[in-house]
Amino acid sequence: MFSPALATMMERHRIRVVDEANIGAFAKAHEFTALFFPGDWLRLAESNDVAVILPELVQAFQGVFKPAVVSRESERKLQTRYRFNAFPALVFLRNGEYLGVIKRVLDWQDYLTQIAGILTSAPSAPPPFEFPHACATHDHHGHDQFD
Repeated sequence: MFSPALATMMERHRIRVVDEANIGAFAKAHEFTALFFPGDWLRLAESNDVAVILPELVQAFQGVFKPAVVSRESERKLQTRYRFNAFPALVFLRNGEYLGVIKRVLDWQDYLTQIAGILTSAPSAPPPFEFPHACATHDHHGHDQFD
């Protein structure tokens, strides 16, 4: 389930949960959406940080994007759809189409700059999935091998 901090934020700001079944309808109902993938809050302290920051970002952008929290049950499957490799993450969509992702926690000014850039970008396919560097090993020819 969600952390107490995230649950409180969701209730206070009326932010709903989306999953594989309803994410398409939610995203298409709003011009811009920000999908919050909190990850495992017991392992990732940053998850609660982003839970606190997200409503502030919505306010800073004057409600231009509608936030939603991705259900724990749908997180991994939707992670593969949007091809990001770190939690917590904010995935931005325009009319349901991918715009970009912000992973982990950033400084406030970096959030403002990156989100402004993402919201003005053209929809595209998510970037190719990148394995975290710790998963890569090199064969004797210098090529990356993934386990």
